[in-house]
Amino acid sequence: MKLLYNNHHQNRTQRMAFAGLIVILLPIFVPNLFEPLGRASPTMFSEWNAPKPRHSSLLKIALHRQIPTEQQSELWSPLVSQGWRPCAESTALPKKSRGYVQVFLDGGLNQQRMGICDAVAVAKILNATLVLPHLEVNPVWRDSSSFADIFDVDHFISSLRDEISIVKELPSEYSWSSREYYATGIRDTRIKTAPVHASANWYLENVLPILQSYGIAAIAPFSHRLAFDNLPTNIQHLRCKVNFQALVFVPHIRKLGETIVHRLRHPPGKLQASGTEFHKGRIGDSEVTGAGKFTVLHLRFDKDMAAHSACDFGGGKAEKLALAKYRQVIWQGRVLNSQFTDEELRNQGRCPLTPEEIGLLLAALGFNNGTRLYLASHKVYGGEARISTLQKLFPLMEDKKSIASAEELAKIEGNMHNALVGHRAYLNLKTIRPNMTLLGKLFLNKSMGWTEFQHAVRNGHKNRLGHIRLRKTKQSIYTYPAPDCMCQS
Repeated sequence: MKLLYNNHHQNRTQRMAFAGLIVILLPIFVPNLFEPLGRASPTMFSEWNAPKPRHSSLLKIALHRQIPTEQQSELWSPLVSQGWRPCAESTALPKKSRGYVQVFLDGGLNQQRMGICDAVAVAKILNATLVLPHLEVNPVWRDSSSFADIFDVDHFISSLRDEISIVKELPSEYSWSSREYYATGIRDTRIKTAPVHASANWYLENVLPILQSYGIAAIAPFSHRLAFDNLPTNIQHLRCKVNFQALVFVPHIRKLGETIVHRLRHPPGKLQASGTEFHKGRIGDSEVTGAGKFTVLHLRFDKDMAAHSACDFGGGKAEKLALAKYRQVIWQGRVLNSQFTDEELRNQGRCPLTPEEIGLLLAALGFNNGTRLYLASHKVYGGEARISTLQKLFPLMEDKKSIASAEELAKIEGNMHNALVGHRAYLNLKTIRPNMTLLGKLFLNKSMGWTEFQHAVRNGHKNRLGHIRLRKTKQSIYTYPAPDCMCQS
C-alpha cells in the first residue's frame, strides 16, 4: 500500500508527475484506478452479511478527532532534499542496426510498461532496431488498448532517437512477421525460451545469431525477461530514461488527469457526474483542509486480495466459506496463507487493510475530517458497506464517478501503480508506505486506546513518508529508482 498527498505549493514539474494517473496512495499491490468501484455493484457481494465496524472504540474517538495545527503543518510539508537527484545520461546511437526486434507484451498495464522499458534495453544490447511493442489483450481486465492508445508514440521515439532506432511498423519485406504468424506454428524467428530475468549475455548468445541470420527476431513471452542486476550502467540508465522521460500518456489522458487534479484542488459546491449530483455536506468550507490540498488513497481491497490473504475480515461464517470456495475455484486451494491462523497472519503483516483500518491509519497520522480524499480503487470487496466507515471518517471523499463524467472516463482504464510509486520517489514527492506488520499487531489489540494507537502509528511511520529506499538485489529499478536512476547530489 502506498499513500501520497499533494498541495498547491508544489511546482509545475511535480504537478505533472501525477497529472496523468493522479497521485497514488495506500495499496499493497496494484489496483485499477479506472475500473468501476465495488460500491456500484452491491449484488456481487450477496454471499455475506456486511460486518459492523471491527474497531468501534478507536472509530468513536477518530470521528471527533481534533488535529493540532503544528501536526497538520508537518504532515503537509514537502520532503526536504535527500541528497539524490534524477540522472539518466545518454549513450551513442549505434552506427548500423543489426536487424529488427519485436516483443509481444502480456500482463496488466504496469507489467507491460516495464516490458516496454526492457524491450528498449534489449534492443540496445543487441544494437538492433525496436519495433513499437505490441500489447496483448489482457484476459483479466479485457483491455485491448494498443501502445498508441496509451502512450505518445512520437514523444517516445523522439526522446530516444539519440539512443536507439525505433520504428512504428516493420518495412514491407518483414510484414509477414506478425502475432498471427507466430500463433500458427513453430517459427525460426521466434524466441520463446527467454528465461525470467535473463542476462545481457543470454540475449547476445541466443537472440543475436537469429538477428544475424534472418534480420528479425520476435521475443514472446517477454514479461520480466531482463535482469535488474549485473547489467552495464548505460543500459540501466537507458531503462530509467524510458520509464521516467520517454513514456508519457497521450494528450487526452494527460488532460483528464490535469482536470481531475484541478477539480480536487478547486472543488465546486457540487459536482455533476453521470446524471447525478454529489453533494458535499456535513463540513463547511471554513473547516476544509487548506485550499488546493488533497490526498489520494490508492486502495486495493478486492475479492481476489481478500480471498488470497486467507484473513478474517469480520463477515462471519458465511464470508469465510465464500472466500474459501473462491480460493478453491481460482487457485485450487493452493494458497500458502491458508495454513496460518488470522492472528498469525496479522502479526506477520500479511493481511490487507480494510477501508475502516485505512481510515483509522490516516486519522492517526493527522489527516482531519476536512481532508479532501480521492479514492482510487478497483472493485472494493463488500461495496458500500465496506466503504461507509471510511466515508464517515472522511466525508469529503471523492471517487472517479463523483469527480468526472461517464463520458470523460469512457476511454480510460488500467493502472500503473508500481510505476507511479517509482516516479514519485524519482521526484522526491511524499509517499506514505503503511507499516503492515505494526498495524496488524495494533489492530489485534482490542484494549488499546486512541492516544496510544495514534502515538504508535506516528512513531512507526516516521521513516515511511517518502524516504528514499535504495534498491536491493532483484528489486525493480522502476519501483526503486535509487541508485540506478539517480545520482547523489
